[in-house]
Amino acid sequence: MRGTLMLSWVLIICLSLVAVQSQYYSETLPYRPRPVKVTNLHFFMHEFTGITAVQVAQVNITSSDNNSSVPFASLVAVNDPLRTGPEPDSELIGNVQGIALLAGTNASSTQYIDFGFNTGKFNGSSLSVFSRGEPGLAVVGGRGRFMMATGVALFNPILINATNVIIEFNVTVIHY
Repeated sequence: MRGTLMLSWVLIICLSLVAVQSQYYSETLPYRPRPVKVTNLHFFMHEFTGITAVQVAQVNITSSDNNSSVPFASLVAVNDPLRTGPEPDSELIGNVQGIALLAGTNASSTQYIDFGFNTGKFNGSSLSVFSRGEPGLAVVGGRGRFMMATGVALFNPILINATNVIIEFNVTVIHY
């Protein structure tokens, strides 16, 4: 029993020294962080009401104060295509998936959306956005080429009608 206890302490001390002397804490290799990259992206989101954006929940309000065309406290799920231009036949570069909570009396929303890219230089990468919708959206993360991303996604509605919404995005991303 006493030998086992002594052997355990020796192993603990040896393992702690290995962690201290590892490459991360090396005295001969200096720490070199990866360079910060800034990427500017420009694309268009095409939404088709009832097809790529569907209301999944809504509060039951009987008040006459809810006269808005966008009902208060609605939850909308989206899966919209991302394209290079505002034309419906422009090149498809990815998609937007997420949810939007419409909780303001002026149709403002809180959104969690993910811009996923499936062509070109950023194939397999995505940007995560979580923010209120005015005047831009905060980029809070990413994957692939956008690991540890931060930034801002400014948007400009190009077309809004009963069945279609086209939104232009100018996104500045800081990543590694």
